[in-house]
Amino acid sequence: MSLLPDTPKRFVAGAKCPQCHAVDKVVMFRRGGVQYQACVSCGHQEEMVFEKNFRELETRVNRTADERRDETAVVRLVDPDSGKSG
Repeated sequence: MSLLPDTPKRFVAGAKCPQCHAVDKVVMFRRGGVQYQACVSCGHQEEMVFEKNFRELETRVNRTADERRDETAVVRLVDPDSGKSG
């Protein structure tokens, strides 16, 4: 198993500390292959855990042509003036 390289601490714009709620004080970094987030204001630090098995969000790009075709529906256009007597 190869460890990811250590990274320097980088601020996360707009992030809020889960402990002291300070905004723009959170940094992210990796040490020994583990990703961390830390607050430079209060010193709170925690390991970041990412879900490994997740369902990819469905978009028009990641669907097959058959799936897109099966989803096609017939639309009937109605002229609103066709029923009026003039």
